[in-house]
Amino acid sequence: MSPNLTLVLISGVLVAAGVYLLLERSLTRILIGVLLASNGVNAMFLVASGAAGGAPIIGVTDPAQMSDPLPQAMVLTAIVITLGVTAYLLALAYRSFQLNGHDEVADDVEDAAIRRLAEADLASDSYDEDDDGHPDEVGQGTGDEEGERVPAPDPEAEDAPEVERGDEAGAVARGEPDAAADLSRPAGEAR
Repeated sequence: MSPNLTLVLISGVLVAAGVYLLLERSLTRILIGVLLASNGVNAMFLVASGAAGGAPIIGVTDPAQMSDPLPQAMVLTAIVITLGVTAYLLALAYRSFQLNGHDEVADDVEDAAIRRLAEADLASDSYDEDDDGHPDEVGQGTGDEEGERVPAPDPEAEDAPEVERGDEAGAVARGEPDAAADLSRPAGEAR
């Protein structure tokens, strides 16, 4: 049982055209892109489910001849979800056309400001093109602010010793209640 190559190619073309249209600025083209991509994915689900068979009703069809009902159920669910997304995008495009006279998505003000700043300053002042301080090989250290070599950490070195804590921190670490933590209860009241 081999998949139908024609349906696989059609599915790929639908998804590719849908993704291309999703990258456009017009909400109408985005809507058509969503429809094409979802139809391509639905066709791929049906191709991947295998050859057509009998109705999946126990007792009516031989189990070896039954078609798998799960991909069909998933495609049906995907169709309903696509219908909801399509209705939302259609309402969004209509509202955008009412307000602006067109359905193109405008640049975000913050994105435009960031792009303008990035074009003006391609590299920040703290960027150093000199790569002497960057590790190129295993075991090579990095440079500090003055450009001096800092040795790479020794993997054979022992861990730092455990630091002793004060009485209050030690009591909390041992699981004893902290006297200062519960000030809302009067003295002598049971917890």
